[in-house]
Amino acid sequence: MMIAAAIGSGRAMTDMTAPAAAPTDAPPKETVRIWDPLVRIVHWGLVLAFAIAWLTADEQQLVHEIAGYAVAALVALRIVWGFAGSRYARFSQFLRGPSATLAYLGAMMRGRERRYLGHNPAGALMIAALLVALSGTAFTGWLLQEPDRAALLSGLPSIAAPAFADDDGGTPGAAAEDALEDLHEVLANLLLLLVALHVAGVVLASVRHRENLSRAMVTGDKRAPGPDDIA
Repeated sequence: MMIAAAIGSGRAMTDMTAPAAAPTDAPPKETVRIWDPLVRIVHWGLVLAFAIAWLTADEQQLVHEIAGYAVAALVALRIVWGFAGSRYARFSQFLRGPSATLAYLGAMMRGRERRYLGHNPAGALMIAALLVALSGTAFTGWLLQEPDRAALLSGLPSIAAPAFADDDGGTPGAAAEDALEDLHEVLANLLLLLVALHVAGVVLASVRHRENLSRAMVTGDKRAPGPDDIA
């Protein structure tokens, strides 16, 4: 009986000191690398450069021009990387046709859109719009830096001539510069609208699919695809 008691006591001590088994019903959350470093640098670089350009437009002309050149360089780099970059950076991977984009927007309105590992069709359309608007804003800003550059627009085809007509009898170059200033401001205001829509879309997708897309653009990682996701 004493031997049996000792054996039982040893078993009890073993049970008390043994570590608890890890639960097996909660699989680890796996992530995959989606955004390469260049995509992330360009993304946040454009955010910073556009913000500086907007805030310094009327007060710090030199800083405004430097920020504009930074925007132009980053846009050019992103366009090149859209053809030569990693899989999810390439335009061919995420740009969709009108029918696919409209179908996605319809599903999104009904709350039934599928999760895309890369850019979804709505996000792809927004990226294209932002790149075009940023390019136009930077280009018109570059033209405005020198009067001779604006005067070159007087040689545009006749379809554009009415836009540069001068009702006050001024020179064509002055009329072109005035029109460019208006166009530059319109594009800058359009960019603000596009940025607001982009942020709203990011928030909506983050809530719907339960992942922080802004953080993914910092780390480069997103949740691994599920059975219904589009990779």
